[in-house]
Amino acid sequence: MAMEFWLLPYQNGKDKTAVTAISNDPTTTWSRSELMAVELAKRLRNDDVTVMGTASAIPQIACRLAQLTHAPDLYSIAGGTCSVNPHLAPVVPSCGDYDLLRADTSLSLNDVVLLEGRADVLTVFFAGGLQIDAYGNCNLVSVGEWAHPMLRGPGTVGLPFLSRVGRILIYTQSHNPRTFVEKVDFVGGPGFLRGPADWKAAELPGGGPQLVVTPLCTMGFDPDTLRMRLETVHPGVEVEKVRAATGFDLIIPDSVPTTPEPTAEHLSILRALDTNGLLKGK
Repeated sequence: MAMEFWLLPYQNGKDKTAVTAISNDPTTTWSRSELMAVELAKRLRNDDVTVMGTASAIPQIACRLAQLTHAPDLYSIAGGTCSVNPHLAPVVPSCGDYDLLRADTSLSLNDVVLLEGRADVLTVFFAGGLQIDAYGNCNLVSVGEWAHPMLRGPGTVGLPFLSRVGRILIYTQSHNPRTFVEKVDFVGGPGFLRGPADWKAAELPGGGPQLVVTPLCTMGFDPDTLRMRLETVHPGVEVEKVRAATGFDLIIPDSVPTTPEPTAEHLSILRALDTNGLLKGK
């Protein structure tokens, strides 16, 4: 199994010169997608090894933003091309885009699959789904009755490995009652299963879902019930709007802060990378 890349210093991530040179002056406005990328980046650490699936422009740029700010030694694996630390200029919509092969190195698909099962190596998995439920379980398989589904997805792909990862960061650009449901129709990627009793009995090595980021808010999980709990609402979003857009009884604290806006530094870096404006218009 090829593991040599863990020992390579990430020079591109530490060199901010190229980004600074081409960056544009950020305006006072920002998009929801840019805010989501910043919120995900804040949860990444310098010693993290992350992996993401195919439709993952937001976590791609979140990882690159973290590398260029507070986590220069973070490793990011793009699942579609199996590239390690793609340079991302410009940002592309899919991890299956060949442009991501402009990276520090690349792995074989077999090695990436093996890494996804290594709880001692992989620390962060970016996940999402057609459905996401109150305990953070994700469904990318099908919606509706199994024998006669209303909608088919791409399948489980790498989501079964969620049970082995240190932290699961969930993201979706759809926040509505069809996406956020009480119980997913198919558990493709395990969150906290059906709650504390199931989670404890399963004795899974992973840490479970830690964060959910949507265009409306950020959410975490209650430490006692393991159900999803509102953390912040994005600027201009009311708590009641989040409640109405969620198809289960979301835990809502008495006081819910507002998500901080992206800083000028964050926007400058994001837009230097995202020269095609992939995130800016959403």
